[in-house]
Amino acid sequence: MEASAMSTAYWQEVMNRLDTKVSRMIKQIGGKCPHFAGEDGKFDDIASDWWTTGFWPGMLWIMHDMTGKEYYKEAAWHWDETLEQWFVKPTVELHHDVGFQFLPTAVIKNVLTGDEDGLRRGLEAATFLAARYNPAGKFIRAWNEDKHGWVIIDCMLNISLLFWASKVTGDPRYRHIAVSHAETAMQYGVREDGSTKHILSFDAETGAYIENFGGQGYSAESCWSRGAAWGLYGFINTYRHTGDERFSNTAKRIAHYFISALPEDHVPYWDFRLADDKRMFRDSSAASIAASGLLELADIVPLGEKSLYANAAERILRSLTENYATWDQPEHEAILLHGTGSGDSFIDVSLIYGDYYYVEAVAKLNGWKHRIF
Repeated sequence: MEASAMSTAYWQEVMNRLDTKVSRMIKQIGGKCPHFAGEDGKFDDIASDWWTTGFWPGMLWIMHDMTGKEYYKEAAWHWDETLEQWFVKPTVELHHDVGFQFLPTAVIKNVLTGDEDGLRRGLEAATFLAARYNPAGKFIRAWNEDKHGWVIIDCMLNISLLFWASKVTGDPRYRHIAVSHAETAMQYGVREDGSTKHILSFDAETGAYIENFGGQGYSAESCWSRGAAWGLYGFINTYRHTGDERFSNTAKRIAHYFISALPEDHVPYWDFRLADDKRMFRDSSAASIAASGLLELADIVPLGEKSLYANAAERILRSLTENYATWDQPEHEAILLHGTGSGDSFIDVSLIYGDYYYVEAVAKLNGWKHRIF
């Protein structure tokens, strides 16, 4: 959903500031594979099979699409080839998050340029993801090792890769798997009040539901804010691809919970049900993911409901822009401050996926239409 007339100029100016910022980041980040930046403002350099590796090139592709500048495309071009190599290397890191890795690299590359290798690599990743489906439990398995029956709310955004694959191939099997997984996540992962669970555990042999774990949230009965953001965005995407109102209604429930639980500055703590005042850490990444999802929700609801979600998204994004961004710190390699991975790790840092969804949301407010998630 584009910005309202009153705020158009504001978001155009933010887009201009992003152009300056991300151009500088290309030089600062160089050949690194960024995940988080700590107090020194420098991104780390992780192995390219890590789940976050699609977000930096994804930002570059969006900036190329919004500005037409070739150097963004040049910096982003090689990433899908780099990631593809992990399909034939010994690794345990490729798992359900191939959507996060290949949607903002191979898929958007194909969408924007028609590149056939991007198409091939995106379909390779989609087939890999589909192969993780457990037909007994009707879910896509999360991590590797011995976690055969684990499902996480994060995967609700990864299944966008399957919807895309079904569309470009005409093969409904990808879509069937995505819908089946979404139904399972909806049934077991979203509470009546719209709060979400992070990890669900099933018997991998029988498919029977066992229990849920807190995962990166405060506890099994709390609500990890980034998980709620993943769910909100993922269920509205599932509605977009299916037209099934069960999914849009689920997205609305999560959205209402998320919005009502926000503190005064509209940026959530890392969990919505904290009982530990020593760990009251904000998570700007949950805010940016939710804001982008709320814009999608505003785009599909009846006219009388649009302002509820669009205004909430703009409030979140304005707070991030004015209170959490590094505009006055040109030496800082990230865009947003005060992200939190969980209550135990990556606390009060900059997170590359927080930056990605912020750029994505601002681009939407400036008319960007090439949705990939």
